[in-house]
Amino acid sequence: MTTKELIQAEIESLDEQDLQELYSLIQQFVKSKQCSSSDRLMSRLKRIKIDAPEDFSVNLELYISGEKRV
Repeated sequence: MTTKELIQAEIESLDEQDLQELYSLIQQFVKSKQCSSSDRLMSRLKRIKIDAPEDFSVNLELYISGEKRV
């Protein structure tokens, strides 16, 4: 049997409530496959907010070492 046939055989044994739950899982799975991992990464990176002084990026090492403080 193919994987598709095995899945269909398992589906036949489920009741209506289990089928609804399975359908939700399948929708989530398909949606996750449609988004590429780089899209998800970029959308997460866009949500990052850094509250820091204007010179933070230029003087990062000084802030990390404690020579400069916020």
